[in-house]
Amino acid sequence: MGDRSPKSTQKKASQKQSKTDGVNQQKQALINAQQATKAKIAANKKK
Repeated sequence: MGDRSPKSTQKKASQKQSKTDGVNQQKQALINAQQATKAKIAANKKK
């Protein structure tokens, strides 16, 4: 059976959280890059 002590469950929860944080950071970086590209295109059109 798995370890059900509070310490181990907390450790698992924090590992899960850090994993989702990493994924969210990648998504945010991708969004920022897309927005920057769109901004450059818009600026070039204004010229």
